[in-house]
Amino acid sequence: MQNQFLSAIEQICEEKGISKDMVLEAIEAALVAAYKKDFGDKEQAVRAELNPDSGEASIFITKEVVQSIEDPMTQLLLAEAKKLKKNIVLGDTIEIKEDNKEFGRVAAQTAKQVIVQRIREAEREVIFSEFSDKEGLIINANVQRFENGNAFIDLGKATGVMFPSDQIPNEKYYPAQRIKVFVVRVEQTNRGPQIVVSRTHPDMVRRLFELEVPEIANGSVEIAGIAREAGARTKVAVKSNVEGVDPVGTFVGGRGTRVQAVMSELGEEKIDIIAYSEDPKVYITNALSPTKVISVKLDDDTKKALVKVPEDQLSLAIGKSGQNVRLAAKLTGWNVDIDGADDAGIESTAKEVETTPKPKRTSDIEDAIIAASNQNGIAPEQVDVPTVPKKAKDSKATKK
Repeated sequence: MQNQFLSAIEQICEEKGISKDMVLEAIEAALVAAYKKDFGDKEQAVRAELNPDSGEASIFITKEVVQSIEDPMTQLLLAEAKKLKKNIVLGDTIEIKEDNKEFGRVAAQTAKQVIVQRIREAEREVIFSEFSDKEGLIINANVQRFENGNAFIDLGKATGVMFPSDQIPNEKYYPAQRIKVFVVRVEQTNRGPQIVVSRTHPDMVRRLFELEVPEIANGSVEIAGIAREAGARTKVAVKSNVEGVDPVGTFVGGRGTRVQAVMSELGEEKIDIIAYSEDPKVYITNALSPTKVISVKLDDDTKKALVKVPEDQLSLAIGKSGQNVRLAAKLTGWNVDIDGADDAGIESTAKEVETTPKPKRTSDIEDAIIAASNQNGIAPEQVDVPTVPKKAKDSKATKK
């Protein structure tokens, strides 16, 4: 019987992933609850001790040594106490070992409930502790079920929840589907730990690149910033910490293999890799790529950037529904306004017109020719002065 008892304890430990000490503590608490239910009192100080090798249980009751007993459950006469401990005095407490007793059905049911509750609490604590260490990491999981738009993800020992806002738009999930999820946070609730996972979090892109780009681990390159609209487009700013290392090429990989691997994991989400720069103008210009930028004017007080681009690239700079400029603003931290080059073209053209000499009139040309002929000794009547042809009359007048 004892061997079966110990085997059951080991089986519980293996299935629930909890330590043997936790299970023993749960059983000891159950024995205390059962004893108080059948033989003791709620106010009694009762302690149970379970031998992990033999499975034998012992119950100890703590009583106060008094001259006269008012509560036999919590008090003991001095004369009786001296039989157990000779040097004991009034006011001391003594622990008495209780004889083994047979518990009734109600007490046994109480013990069972205590064991189940304690083991469940221990299991929750283990799960919370394990997944708390995984916050901010990517883990492999399986889709379990759907309820009210929420996707419940099987994480092995626990179940995570992926709310609609954490699901990539237009991405279809089905039960038993194998996916990668990003652990956003782990919260302890009355029903146990709640693990919130996501596939739209910007840091998921960061973790995926860390899996594909080994240079991140050794510090050669790093991700300086990420701006993401899940399912559509992501801009990733990268920089190099080692001279001679191209950060953009490192992240793109040979023939785009590295960035393609990340894109395929995110449902073919477009990813732009841009070079980070300490100069805000250069950074903003890079963030708007592949748009050609003419000029960038910054207002440090309002954190606003006015960017001029060629008229034919205005729609490209803004992007579909303003996506490109919105991601650039989120990535750089500047409020970016896009302006076409129309105004700039008109202004430059007007300046050219103002500075270009006006063409001379016909009379001025004639005077210049005559003056030149006089210098060369040619008579004015010998000079063939070009004449400006007059406009032909309209066709009707010509016919008349």
